[in-house]
Amino acid sequence: MDWGLFLRGAIIGFAIAAPVGPIGMLCIRRTLAGGRGAGLACGLGAAVADTLYGAVAAFGVSAISGFLVGHRLWLQMVGGGVLLAMGVRTFLVCPVREAKQAKNSSRLADFVSTLLLTLANPTTILSFAAVFAGFGLHNAPDDLGKGVAMVAGVFVGSALWWMLLSGSVGFMHGRFGVEQMRWVNRVSGAIIAGFGLLVLLSLGQ
Repeated sequence: MDWGLFLRGAIIGFAIAAPVGPIGMLCIRRTLAGGRGAGLACGLGAAVADTLYGAVAAFGVSAISGFLVGHRLWLQMVGGGVLLAMGVRTFLVCPVREAKQAKNSSRLADFVSTLLLTLANPTTILSFAAVFAGFGLHNAPDDLGKGVAMVAGVFVGSALWWMLLSGSVGFMHGRFGVEQMRWVNRVSGAIIAGFGLLVLLSLGQ
């Protein structure tokens, strides 16, 4: 394995995942409600989505990237609508009911929901393409092994960020009372809904 490319891929994956956007807020809230396991499942869903987009950018799969960019409007519309609805639901949800739902919720459902929500943002592939270019990786790898090393690094870097985030926030799980969780839901719900609204307002731009 080309460990140099792996390391650069890990740095890229970490850098793409680290800014706390709507997925970060979702991970934080689910960690507070359901514990580290719920937060980590969300984070790994986002990491897998980042890895898939990273693979498309790394290997220069023009057909897939062209399809995603060509259907960007519809994907943005769906993603923005889901974020807006999720934000409103989060703002209004009862903490006691949410705690019961978190106990009954499967980690697979947390993983899949975050994976799909992250994939609904095709601009991620543009971010990877820009960062790859900044690292001098704008050309597709000349052999499969180098490409795999780079993409594996992206997954490890992204997963590392989500492990750190869910692990650190997990220390607060169970320490928030009903009133504190109500405010967590209101703040995170407003932020998630705000991101969704921004996505919808930016349609066609």
